[in-house]
Amino acid sequence: MTVALSVLDLAHIGDGETAADSFSASVDMAQRAERWGYHRIWYAEHHNMPTIASSATSVLIGHVAAKTSSIRLGAGGIMLPNHSPLTIAEQFGTLETLFPGRIDLGLGRAPGSDQRTMRALRRDPTSADSFPQDVLELQGYLAGETRIAGVNATPGYGTNVPLYVLGSSMFGAQLAALLGLPYAFASHFAPDALEAATSHYRKEFQPSAQLSEPYVIAGVNVIAADTTEYAEQQLLEAKRYRAGRMLAQGRKLSTEEIDALLASPAGRQVQSMARYSAVGTPDEVDDYLDKFAKQAQADELMVVSSAVDRTAWLRSLELLADVRGLGD
Repeated sequence: MTVALSVLDLAHIGDGETAADSFSASVDMAQRAERWGYHRIWYAEHHNMPTIASSATSVLIGHVAAKTSSIRLGAGGIMLPNHSPLTIAEQFGTLETLFPGRIDLGLGRAPGSDQRTMRALRRDPTSADSFPQDVLELQGYLAGETRIAGVNATPGYGTNVPLYVLGSSMFGAQLAALLGLPYAFASHFAPDALEAATSHYRKEFQPSAQLSEPYVIAGVNVIAADTTEYAEQQLLEAKRYRAGRMLAQGRKLSTEEIDALLASPAGRQVQSMARYSAVGTPDEVDDYLDKFAKQAQADELMVVSSAVDRTAWLRSLELLADVRGLGD
């Protein structure tokens, strides 16, 4: 099954690293991904997370775009309730003006943060309730058809930056279908509703000015390596890292303590987040992705390489590009 292949870059800040190190790694990976033939790279908005450097998402997109030449770049996504639609239209209208034909705008309604950080962002907890209306307002600014008389996005007006609805539940699927927008499902960390959501989206899709047929992007974890054993070891290290960050509450734990944590009910819940993971040799990963794409009814896969080691991260993406024939 032929599907487009893209990358979600988590802008990870590793142990002993700075945000500047993360940005350098993101640029390096983007330049390589462009050569390898990946379709696009997305970055996600997160706040108050010491291991993720993509909080100022539009700024990072602009930085990477200036150091690449052709690969599409975008937000996967901007958490729209944190912002006014006009501000996001201006930011992404600026990006599209600077880098025409290369910018995507994925939109989510989650806070991308905890309750205290929401307050620091001056975010009203009820702001997510207006997400559908805010998407329409944003779409109007970018299309040059403002919904607020006398207010236009400059830059932004008439740029028609393509919008994508992100989600991990039926809400996003319903909204994307109703508005005729592409739908990106976060199955790389929230797998439970994947099949029900994508099926509903395809069944209920209404054509729009942006999109005539439904288009599904599904997230999937990938670790490809020269040997199955090494790939599985990298997956274990990734699970240990995630469990330590999510469950250790700032404590420094030994490997044995982390493994015990992984075996606990809370640890098993953390592990279940990565249910959809392609791990092994390039051929094993290739076979898994074909099956996953059919299961997800996906037109495009957004791969997340969860390898903690940067060399393994890059090698995984290189091997995947090669086995999928992206550069052919």
